[in-house]
Amino acid sequence: MSNPRPWPSGAATGIGSLPGVDPGEAMRVVTGELDTFPHLIELPAAGVGADMIGRGAAHLVGLHVDVQPSGWRFAAHEGGDERRARGMLARDLDVLEEHTQGYVGPLKLQVAGPWTLASSLELQYGDKALADVGAVRDITEALAEGIADVARDVGKRVPGAAIVVQFDEPLMAAVLLGRVPTASGFGTLRIVEPPTVIERLKVVVAAVTALDATPMAHCCAASPPVGLFVEAGMRAVSLDATVLTERDDDELGQAVESGVALFLGLVPSLDVDPVPRIGEIVAPARRLWSRLGFAPEKLTRDVVVTPTCGLAGSSPSWPRTAYRICREAAIVLLEAPEENS
Repeated sequence: MSNPRPWPSGAATGIGSLPGVDPGEAMRVVTGELDTFPHLIELPAAGVGADMIGRGAAHLVGLHVDVQPSGWRFAAHEGGDERRARGMLARDLDVLEEHTQGYVGPLKLQVAGPWTLASSLELQYGDKALADVGAVRDITEALAEGIADVARDVGKRVPGAAIVVQFDEPLMAAVLLGRVPTASGFGTLRIVEPPTVIERLKVVVAAVTALDATPMAHCCAASPPVGLFVEAGMRAVSLDATVLTERDDDELGQAVESGVALFLGLVPSLDVDPVPRIGEIVAPARRLWSRLGFAPEKLTRDVVVTPTCGLAGSSPSWPRTAYRICREAAIVLLEAPEENS
C-alpha cells in the first residue's frame, strides 16, 4: 500500500447516515463522540436530495437528475430536485467545516458508489442506467470528478484532515448476481462480470488516490465481495461483522495480508435495550481473528470499529450511545486484543 493509514490503532468511526433533520446537532454528535475519526453527516429524513441516491447524484459533474414517481431519473437540464440535492450537500459541508475548525486527523466522506448509483438511477426513457454500458461509464467518470472536487474542497476547509472516501455499494451483490430489478419491476437486469465491475471501481479509486486520500468500500450485505474491492484498489473495506461467516474468511484473510484494513460493524445500528456488554459487542471481531489465525496485536492495527450499518433508522438518542460504544469497543480491543469474550 502506497499511503500509510491515516487513522491510529484502536480507532472507531461511523458509517454516515443519522436520524433527524438538524445538521448542526448531528455534526455535534459526530465530532463529540468520534473526535479522533469524525465523518460527514447524511440525514435522509431531511427529504428529497438527502437520500443516499440523491446525495450521490449531487456529485455527478455534468449530469442532471430529477425525481419521478419511480425514483431519481436523468434529465436534460438542471431542475429543482437537483438544486435541492446539491444545496443540501453544500449545507452539510458548511456544517462540517464549522465543527472541525483546527481538527487534525482522519476525516471520512461518504458517497454512493458507481454500481449502486447505476442500479438506482433511471435513464430518461425509463430503464435503469445499469442496462446501458455507456451510461455506467458516464456515471463513473462524473462521480470520479465530483467526489474528487468535494474531497479537494474539504481539504481546503479542514487543512489538517487526512481524507478518507467511503464508496457505499449496498447493491453490489445484486449487480454481480443479476438481481437488480428492471425499472418495471417485472424482470431483472443482466449479470455484470467482475472484471467490468473492477474496471469501473478503479476509475473512482484513481480519482481519490490522486489527491492522496484513502479510498474504501462499504457493503453491509451478507457475503460481501471483499476480493473484488481489494482488486479494485480499495485500501479498506467496511462490513457488518455480525453477518460474516466462515465462507468469507478466505477473502478477508487475503485482504488483511495484502494490507487492506477492515472497518468491522460491531455495534447495532438500531436501538437495543438492554445495551449488550462490551464483551458481546467485540466477540464477532475476536472470533473472526481467531479463525483467520492472525496475531492478536494485528487486530488493533487492521480493524476500525463501526456500527453495523448507517443509523438513519434509529431514535434521535441512539447515535450518541452507539458511537460511545464503538469507542469503548475499540479501546477494549486495543488494550486486550486476545482476551476471550
